[in-house]
Amino acid sequence: MDVRAYDSDTDENDLWRLKRAFERGLGANTGGEEKETAYEDKLTDDYRERYLDWVERCTEDEPDCVTVAALDGGLVGYAFVLPERLAMIWDAAVLNEIYVAPEYRGSGVADDLIAAAIGTARDQDLPLDRIVLDVDPKNDRAQAFYDNYGFEPWGEMVARPL
Repeated sequence: MDVRAYDSDTDENDLWRLKRAFERGLGANTGGEEKETAYEDKLTDDYRERYLDWVERCTEDEPDCVTVAALDGGLVGYAFVLPERLAMIWDAAVLNEIYVAPEYRGSGVADDLIAAAIGTARDQDLPLDRIVLDVDPKNDRAQAFYDNYGFEPWGEMVARPL
């Protein structure tokens, strides 16, 4: 397995495949039918283009902010730490997304990706010396993974429709 920085020239389609799976998993596994439908409905061609353009802008700022795990010529996971210029959102590094394809879970891929994400965060000049993330409380597997790496509750996020 090769853990490396994302390359838009070769990884774009695989990253989008993984991003779609990430979003679908959030919708299907952490909420009811309404949440599943909302997450599925946003995965349009326009969203794909906007997401990949945003990834491109972020990696232009900080090439290591998106780390991928490649195996047998394809991507099996990724981690996305927001670039340092966006750290002021939380005054800390932000682990925006981490995802491993189900067939590679438990294989060490996620461990390599979280290590890379923490390394990227350590290289950032941050107001607060921490990395934060948003994890759905219904996602027991993710909760256990983050607990294993020393993540602890730090406030609580709330939301409402616009």
